[in-house]
Amino acid sequence: MATDKLLQVELVAADRLVWSGQATMVIARTTEGDVGILPDHSPLLSMVIEGVVDVQTAEGETWVAAVDAGFLSVADNRVSILSERAEMSHEIDLEKARQDLERAKASGEQDDAAQEAVRRAEARVRAVERAS
Repeated sequence: MATDKLLQVELVAADRLVWSGQATMVIARTTEGDVGILPDHSPLLSMVIEGVVDVQTAEGETWVAAVDAGFLSVADNRVSILSERAEMSHEIDLEKARQDLERAKASGEQDDAAQEAVRRAEARVRAVERAS
């Protein structure tokens, strides 16, 4: 594949660069639904919600990350995903993530913060399961 037909991707959390590299495809969950980004995608600025981001690398690997709410920017074959928190699936302890999910669900609270905690925990579990 020609290098001009690749995406330059950066997944950035508030405290660090989580992943950076070239990719053939990125899939992320936005407020409008899941969006797939391929080379030469039209410019896009969207809000990302808690969920999973899939990156298909130029080498054919798939990297999966759990992200919190943030922003997705696409322009000139550059994709930036900016999130307050983001973790690559291999950084997540699956058992702890499952316990966090059960604890968040068991709290019984229905306010925005409690629902956000459930979505964040679900995303962490999904990221690990999808990468397996």
